Amino acid sequence: MHDVLPEDAPLWQLIRDAAQRVAERYDYHQITTPIVEDTRVFLRAVGEDSDIGSKEMYAFEDRGGDSIALRPEGTAGVVRSYVEHGMASRPHPLRLWYLGPFFRYDRPQAGRYRQLNQFGVELIGDSTPAADAEVIDLQRAFYAELGLTDLTLRINSIGTPATRERYVEALREHLRPHAASLSADSQRRLDDNVLRVLDSKDDANNEAVLNAPAILDHLDPEDLAHFDAVRAYLDALDITYTVDPRIVRGLDYYTHTVWEFEPANAGGQSTVGAGGRYDGLVEMIGGQGTPAVGFGTGIERIALNLREHIYPDGLEARPIDLAMVALGEAGPAAALRLAAQLRAKGFRVRNATPGRSMKAQLRSANRANARYAAILGDSEATEGVAQLKPLLVEGDQRTLPLADIPDALRAN
Repeated sequence: MHDVLPEDAPLWQLIRDAAQRVAERYDYHQITTPIVEDTRVFLRAVGEDSDIGSKEMYAFEDRGGDSIALRPEGTAGVVRSYVEHGMASRPHPLRLWYLGPFFRYDRPQAGRYRQLNQFGVELIGDSTPAADAEVIDLQRAFYAELGLTDLTLRINSIGTPATRERYVEALREHLRPHAASLSADSQRRLDDNVLRVLDSKDDANNEAVLNAPAILDHLDPEDLAHFDAVRAYLDALDITYTVDPRIVRGLDYYTHTVWEFEPANAGGQSTVGAGGRYDGLVEMIGGQGTPAVGFGTGIERIALNLREHIYPDGLEARPIDLAMVALGEAGPAAALRLAAQLRAKGFRVRNATPGRSMKAQLRSANRANARYAAILGDSEATEGVAQLKPLLVEGDQRTLPLADIPDALRAN
């Protein structure tokens, strides 16, 4: 787990603001679910044999003897809320977005931690390929809003659960003779979650995995028609993509379209965000059968890419409007009053540090990235004025009545 330090905050705020702007442009509405849920919510959704269900979830017994878990992903909690609050009665499709922390006991690596933050959307109640394309387009637009345009979109279809079951048997039959060449994790997955062998980090270059049968060859006509329509919509949106049959996603609830965005030439282990359709999940959680599609994208991985490609020196905090410089006996109280009045008008104002020299306080104002400094000593306090000194803007220092300070700040 890691801290987001003050110098990191402007970049994180940039990402959060972009997420909200883009989601609202597409008419998605924010939902916030609890960080802690009944463990069964996640086990039903992700599957007990998935990596999340079997070894990554922070699950424990509370004081009342109930099994609860820190949420490892966003979709299951959103769907549980959808069912619990009777959202099926609302006009559909329902468009939702979320942003917050999630927890997985995962192997830490660059941009990935055991407490992670994600932005995600869920489009519930639309089975058409156009919905898949809309969600992919929203995700692409979010990255573009941040300046991350050099990303590769890889897509695949895993069909219906029946299709997937047929493919799982074919894949297991292909891999079993090569079991000794696979990693220990992949050998275990041969029996309980063989699809995950395809995106194993340890077996990415294993010949048996590279030559495995493609799920696209096992799709039925309806599956293929859905996937072809999704691709046609992406073509209409001028969204470039690569069909990659090795993308299967590791969660049990996915059906039909699945996808990943990753930095160009980065390989499959640097995924920035991923998503897919999950037509059976609402029913798994206890609701009526309802189609849905969504994505999740990691804020830490996005921040890492922004630092590498766009903001190598970080992102400066927005300048504050004014830093107070208080001198003498009466200056500090006058400075506090002026600062409070200006904040009430919406200005960003830094308090003074009485007792320090004017030079030291001005140095502090410069370090705070203040546009102006307001100097108030005993004579200024008596006369109801302040000396307004430009720091980041052009102009000369001048003495102004306190009532004129707001207009002076607005002027530049």
